[in-house]
Amino acid sequence: MNDPAVPKRTWLQRVLRRGKVTIPVVRLHGVIAAEQRPGRLNIASVEPLLKRAFAMRQAPAVAIIINSPGGSPVQSRLISKRIRDLARLNSKPVLVFVEDAAASGGYFIAVAGDEIFADPSSIVGSIGVIMAGFGFVGAIEKLGIERRVHTAGNSKSTLDPFLPEKADDVERITRFEGDIHQVFIDHVKAGRAGRLKGSDEELFNGQWWTGLRGLELGLVDAIGDLHETLTSRYGPDVHLKLIEPKRGWLQLPRIGLAAGLSADLAATLEDRAIWARLGL
Repeated sequence: MNDPAVPKRTWLQRVLRRGKVTIPVVRLHGVIAAEQRPGRLNIASVEPLLKRAFAMRQAPAVAIIINSPGGSPVQSRLISKRIRDLARLNSKPVLVFVEDAAASGGYFIAVAGDEIFADPSSIVGSIGVIMAGFGFVGAIEKLGIERRVHTAGNSKSTLDPFLPEKADDVERITRFEGDIHQVFIDHVKAGRAGRLKGSDEELFNGQWWTGLRGLELGLVDAIGDLHETLTSRYGPDVHLKLIEPKRGWLQLPRIGLAAGLSADLAATLEDRAIWARLGL
């Protein structure tokens, strides 16, 4: 059945391909981090894509695909805020589509959408903050290694992995995490006002859920995918235009040798560890 809200195109418009609804699509995939490298999401790499998408004046909406396990809380907030700023400036609704995951910082960005759609098996939520590390005190003692640290300021060596953990450090880190967590909670409550259906204790304890459970909790608005949703809303001839990073006419090969390869390997392992927290 045709949607009466979708205007019919005349035969001339069909011939000239005029009147066709085009929706810009921005795909945000990867770990959120300030570091500039392929596969990382940050305001510097994402903003040019967002500006191009919202600059399409005839587009009735902007679609954003999110597939991220999270990362930097600062970059997450900057990206989310920029989406909302551009949406208000251009008076365009934002439709967010979750693929495998919109968890932690990924969900922080998703909340910028006027509507959030997810697959039944998508992972959503993880509204919490985590800091993790290792302690090597026993290891260096067995190896006969002496750790020498000289600081100006009693707290300069907070959670040094080669020194015994201090209660004051743990207390300070806990307060630090609490502050960031509250920013996250306030952001979700504002962005999902009137739609959240769970208690604070249930929603904001760091747990993540499937898209189906996220729908029950009000973390997403509907179960659906990009093509099905936009075709249903704007008609079978809707054109989805993927907004991709611009590339220069000449791309020189990277000269990194061993150091560059080691950095890439370390970053890849770090990314995999973050995705692995979600079983992905």
